[in-house]
Amino acid sequence: MRPAGDPRSWQGGAVAGPNLPVDDVVINDEFDARRYEARVGGELAGVLEYRLAGTRRILVHTEVATAFAGRGIGAALARHALDVAVRAGTRVTAKCPFVRSWLARHPEYAASVTPDPRRRPRD
Repeated sequence: MRPAGDPRSWQGGAVAGPNLPVDDVVINDEFDARRYEARVGGELAGVLEYRLAGTRRILVHTEVATAFAGRGIGAALARHALDVAVRAGTRVTAKCPFVRSWLARHPEYAASVTPDPRRRPRD
């Protein structure tokens, strides 16, 4: 997490129950901030930051508040970003290790992913 006082930080508060269904997550594209925000009950639960390269979004960092860890918030953010790309007919580049890992388990999104030209393939 970022240091206290950083305007981009959050330390999620109490949550109603330990097994929060992903359906309770609301995700919005905060375009001016260049990030997708996941909220649960109005509380910021996680973000997926991106950069723009033409129409492509470069997914750079996913972060989930400690209070929401292990509840599928990161996966919901990754799925949302890829679903947006599929609907728009655009592509993404995943620089974020979490998103790369998520994509490895979801090959159905491969057609919407552009490889990172600076990452060397593994031998």
